[in-house]
Amino acid sequence: MFPEYRDLISELKVSDHHFSRLFEKHNDLDHTIKNMEAGIATGSHDQIETLKKEKLRLKDELYVVLKKADAARTA
Repeated sequence: MFPEYRDLISELKVSDHHFSRLFEKHNDLDHTIKNMEAGIATGSHDQIETLKKEKLRLKDELYVVLKKADAARTA
């Protein structure tokens, strides 16, 4: 996710508690979705779709934080 911000992500995971929580929640959702789709965990199609929407919302929020941090870093 966001390979162009790899270094910034590493920095923010350590220095920004809010970003770190969002990133962890996104990864947890990704893991849960993959397990449901693989049949390792139970979940209906609707549940999976709901989780995917939440994951996308988190990704959008992470991107906003990254853009702001990048702009502050390069200013």
